[in-house]
Amino acid sequence: MPQSRARPLLLLLAPVALLAAVWWHRAGWQPSAGFGLAHAPTEIGATTAARPLPTAPRRANESQGTAVNLGLPLDRRSGFDSERDLYRYAQRLSAAADAGDAEAGWMLSRVYDYCAAYAQDPAGYAADSTALAGQALPGAATLYEARQRLQARCTGFIAQDALTASRILAQRTDAARAGNLAAEAALLSLGRPLQSTAEYRRDLVQRVLDSRDPEAYLAVSGAMGAGASGDDAYRGFVAGDQYAQLAWQLAACRLGLACDAGSNLMTSYCANGGICSNDASQDFPSFVLDAAVPRQSADKMDEMVNTLVSGTGVRS
Repeated sequence: MPQSRARPLLLLLAPVALLAAVWWHRAGWQPSAGFGLAHAPTEIGATTAARPLPTAPRRANESQGTAVNLGLPLDRRSGFDSERDLYRYAQRLSAAADAGDAEAGWMLSRVYDYCAAYAQDPAGYAADSTALAGQALPGAATLYEARQRLQARCTGFIAQDALTASRILAQRTDAARAGNLAAEAALLSLGRPLQSTAEYRRDLVQRVLDSRDPEAYLAVSGAMGAGASGDDAYRGFVAGDQYAQLAWQLAACRLGLACDAGSNLMTSYCANGGICSNDASQDFPSFVLDAAVPRQSADKMDEMVNTLVSGTGVRS
């Protein structure tokens, strides 16, 4: 357990300014209407046309006739955690999702979400990372390493793949309608639940708790923070304040989600959100408790996580 928990939650956002500085550096300090959004997914509702993922991966050192191995692990999630080539993995997931595999559809949306910032402009992403390498600022080294890790795994995606917010939303909606609980929970966090009634939303949270599925816990966490305050659908659950969202994520870690220093969770927080630990070897639970939870709130956070891991999810 980390010894210091005194830093406020807002300090998690400090490295975002570093990302902004890099964007300005690459842009030659010229402001534009799109500043800060160069690598952000297009807003939901955008009409950017996506091309289907090709049937063979684009690799300079491979022949165009190379066939794609459509085999997938029985545990769809293991590939997302361990696969070094997410572009090729996305091809296999896409084929399975098209055949009605709801879990493959959910994991495909996770790959899209993870790689979206890179795919928007691979060359620009690489240039940003190069600029970061020369920055003598706190967190720069960790951010650079996370971006390099993401870039290596997402190589192959290009802007024409259109990994936009609208495409991710559509992919998650398809997976949810096919029966994937985590995708259904993710739609709730996106503010686009399959049904908007309080009864449905409350039942969905209860189903997530009953499932003890770490992916579903992570997916629903975005709906359980301060935005849930005062909403009758979440009354009594661990929800409604700045620590509740983190508690759901920490519970997902305890239930088996990969949360180590090089995990998708830590990499995405850092590379895509600019929320990085100064210690590149720190795992997600240690990072949260070290950087986001004041000492006086540590016991309460532990209580919330224990409640969620137990499956009750109800505040005492």
